[in-house]
Amino acid sequence: MTRRRAALLSLALLACTCILAPASATAASPQRLRVVAVYPATRGAIAGDAAFTVRFSQPLARSQPVAPTLLPRLAGRWRRVGPRTLRFFAASGFTPGTKVTLTVPKGLRAAAGGTLSHPVLERYVVGEPSTVRLVQLLATLGYLPVHLASAQSPPSDDLRAQMRALYSPPRGRFVVGRGWPVSLRSLWTGQRALVIRGAVMDFQSQRGLPMTGVLTPALWSRLVSALVHRQYNHAGYTYAVASEASPETLTLYHNGAVVLHTLANTGISVSPTALGTYPVYERLRSQVMQGINPNGVPYADPVQFVSYFNGGDAVHYMPRASYGYPQSLGCVELPYAAAQRAWRYISYGTLVTVI
Repeated sequence: MTRRRAALLSLALLACTCILAPASATAASPQRLRVVAVYPATRGAIAGDAAFTVRFSQPLARSQPVAPTLLPRLAGRWRRVGPRTLRFFAASGFTPGTKVTLTVPKGLRAAAGGTLSHPVLERYVVGEPSTVRLVQLLATLGYLPVHLASAQSPPSDDLRAQMRALYSPPRGRFVVGRGWPVSLRSLWTGQRALVIRGAVMDFQSQRGLPMTGVLTPALWSRLVSALVHRQYNHAGYTYAVASEASPETLTLYHNGAVVLHTLANTGISVSPTALGTYPVYERLRSQVMQGINPNGVPYADPVQFVSYFNGGDAVHYMPRASYGYPQSLGCVELPYAAAQRAWRYISYGTLVTVI
């Protein structure tokens, strides 16, 4: 009986132990995945080829049911650049002014099993491309008196590469062409923005855009399109210098060569021609110029080959008995044959320097 009682007691103790111990250990719930950083961090202006990057709180699973998205869509792909990071490698770029939405969708998985429970949205606006690239495009298309040297430019017919280059221009240097006068070289060194504005006006006039000299998203798109489709400026680059030294003259340069040097008339002392450099903003084959003479008498003069460059000042033909000294009310007057020849070369955006 003693052994039997001992056995029964052991069984009872074992039963109690089984009742107190859990049947199995409870597995810990996987931690939720979170987005801890998004690049670009700003919600302001960004570059059109920005390397969108998303960083997570945990290492990501190798395979994913979903991926971040960009709207508007942009050619490229998302890749892992670390256990916790996804980065978008663009094959193109957004045009300036584009409103971009980056969405990190819910459902992205961590390697430990957790998922992103809520989508994350970031909104951006694409800013202006590099001004260096603007000059490169205008020079390559033939709208400037300079050319681009020592640059590894992307293929002209590769639209995606050209869009990327708007924000990451190739390295290179600008070289002023031979034959241009010191005054134009000085403008390129000290007043480059003015030279660029004239080139932009010329491009706008040739491509049927509003001729404002102002950069717009539409202008950037047309510049890239012109390069891709090889729509170069075959009219060449023209520059004019009106000198008030005695005798007064107008010298016209085209593609680095003098194509016209003629006697001219500038403004009289009470209505002088303003000194400085100005781009041509209006061209008229003929016109009746009207106004009031300094003595108060109205005038209505028929003129031809008119190129306005500063307010009411223009290069044009005006019949005079002689030329070479101040006679106008601010305009640069030329003999008929000279004005006709100048008209062939002067275009919208042509710079006129009065010295």
